[in-house]
Amino acid sequence: MSMTNSRSRRKPTGGRYVDYRKKRVFELRREPNLTKLGARKVKTFRGRGASIKKILMQAETANVYNPKTKKYSTAKIKTIVDNKANRHFVIRNILTKGTVIDTDLGKAKVTSRPGQEGTVNAVLL
Repeated sequence: MSMTNSRSRRKPTGGRYVDYRKKRVFELRREPNLTKLGARKVKTFRGRGASIKKILMQAETANVYNPKTKKYSTAKIKTIVDNKANRHFVIRNILTKGTVIDTDLGKAKVTSRPGQEGTVNAVLL
């Protein structure tokens, strides 16, 4: 069964809404992509309006910004230290925005959305 972003079938009281239409194509969505640590793997999808979307499935490097020198450099991701989105993502090595990662340059916080943008950008802490 396809996933949709339409209204819930249940009211806040627990009763059911009466369906007034079927699912629409513009309401469809995909399952969430959980970017993991590993050799770089990217998938491309055709979006609405024929736009191309790159989804990062696995990553091993990050573009790390150093605020002191004001420059970017590529660093290898060693491990995931903390994740405010979900504490279980740390155990599963899942990258999301806000994840604190340990790199060759030190600890950094992910500022991009890897599952949406196709890159991992981070700022040194």
